[in-house]
Amino acid sequence: MLAETLQPELNPEALTELEKRLLNEYQQGLPLSPTPFADMAQHLGTTEDEVLRILDDMQQQGIISRVGPVFKPKQAGASTLAAVAVPPEAMASAAAFISAFDEVNHNYERLHRLNLWFVVTAPNQQRVDEVLAEIEAHCGQPVLHLPLMKHFHIDLGFPLW
Repeated sequence: MLAETLQPELNPEALTELEKRLLNEYQQGLPLSPTPFADMAQHLGTTEDEVLRILDDMQQQGIISRVGPVFKPKQAGASTLAAVAVPPEAMASAAAFISAFDEVNHNYERLHRLNLWFVVTAPNQQRVDEVLAEIEAHCGQPVLHLPLMKHFHIDLGFPLW
């Protein structure tokens, strides 16, 4: 997966055709090569520098949170789904704090008492536990963690426009 979106209210009219193609065509299937961004650029008819600039701009604007692989659970290291109850006025800062961890590949708000959900993936269970403890300390609330018991594959790639 290329990236997760952060802003459900994203206005597609604010994006260029190249930006839309980049988001649509590389939700999955990031080239596995020594030069993935150059390969993407060639496919899109632009330059590697332009692809990198667009991705950096989108991250700076909060349109995407990260660019990188998402591994199947239990295939590399340890992971867990987690949730925490965050006061509405603290949601943006808590989400930003959680997103800053390299081990967090996405987080999202839900309409529930436990209103901020995220996935932590790390090289080992000890690091997962450390990240959860840091998040719990920062949020001042217990973090519920729900380790995978049975794997179900749900393909979350879909046309954005």
